[in-house]
Amino acid sequence: MKIYTKTGDHGETGLFGGPRVRKDAPRIEAYGTVDELNTVLGVVRAQLEPGEVDTLVETLQNDLFALGAQLATPDPAAHGTVMIGDGHIAALEGAIDRFEAQLPPLKQFILPGGVPAAAQLHLARAVCRRAERRVVALVHATSDPVAENVVIYLNRLSDLLFVLARAVNQQAQRDDIPWCKPD
Repeated sequence: MKIYTKTGDHGETGLFGGPRVRKDAPRIEAYGTVDELNTVLGVVRAQLEPGEVDTLVETLQNDLFALGAQLATPDPAAHGTVMIGDGHIAALEGAIDRFEAQLPPLKQFILPGGVPAAAQLHLARAVCRRAERRVVALVHATSDPVAENVVIYLNRLSDLLFVLARAVNQQAQRDDIPWCKPD
């Protein structure tokens, strides 16, 4: 199979089980941003040592691939691409609780940064928030079904990425960087 098909040369792409649409359509923006997030998580993993965080991020990448497939399908239930459910959201919440219990409580806003993997996790959090906004825009732009769990999953995932950034900094003995309000 060739990597290039030339079918997208005129600014359109095909949806799984659906029509061809413009490459700037809300659905393409939504799953394209999820793909971007997955790629940022790949950069995070390139900077992590093997261990609990790396294993969790790998799981998140697999979840995001499934989420992208779900978003790439106008009728996911009809095509068997509904793969993100309540169990995935519960797993995110469990991971947030587990990692947050090991961190000092936040008393003020912090700046993104720290060791390279933590800084990339903060970037992933920001991309995740954008993916969430793109999915919300898709929900309002289409009559096709978009599962509520998709928005919830991305919302929880951005929280987890924030907590993981703090945890990675803590493991590296790097303090959070407090935001200093301008005078």
